[in-house]
Amino acid sequence: MEGEPRMSTTEPTTIAARTAVGPRTATRERSTRETSIRVSVDLDGTGQVEVSTGVGFYDHLLTSFGYHACIDLRVEATGDLHIDEHHTVEDVALVLGDALSAALGDRKGITRFGDAVIPMDDALASVALDLSGRPYAVLDLAFVGERIGQLSTQNVPHVLESLARTLGANIHARATGRNDHHIAEATFKALARSLRAAVTLDPRRSDAAASTKGTLT
Repeated sequence: MEGEPRMSTTEPTTIAARTAVGPRTATRERSTRETSIRVSVDLDGTGQVEVSTGVGFYDHLLTSFGYHACIDLRVEATGDLHIDEHHTVEDVALVLGDALSAALGDRKGITRFGDAVIPMDDALASVALDLSGRPYAVLDLAFVGERIGQLSTQNVPHVLESLARTLGANIHARATGRNDHHIAEATFKALARSLRAAVTLDPRRSDAAASTKGTLT
């Protein structure tokens, strides 16, 4: 893994609230000898998603994530898939976290915390999220097999760890079930709903951080 994502500059409760903080959008890029990634996000979107990573099931998870988080998300990625999917999957997560963090800006006015419990047939996933600015991940995902399509099940928790790192988030995720597809998808839907709650602007704290320290960055 080479370096950190580079900057490429570019659910409100009310329209007035969004105007007050400005557009919560960002685009981030990362290029190495292993991958080329570009991610754009709009935290106040409607769940419009375009994802192309070359890893079909990863595209499926990210599409579900963007839609249920109600953010507009565009991911363009190419990588050394002739080796395996690891570099591509990891780097997309790193750039996605960086883009989300950039869109949050100084994080003033956000709710900060979010949690969700999502069922999907045999699977049940719970995620609790804190946009504290401090990266940490505690994960317990009970996968049964080694792969879901082109995606190694080992890489699913690695995505969450990488996302937590660059987003500056504390993520606790737990999922059980019998079907790995259901376990992974329920986890990403729970992550999405948690993020949707956490980034929502609190009208009672429009110009302050949700922290007794006065800052989340």
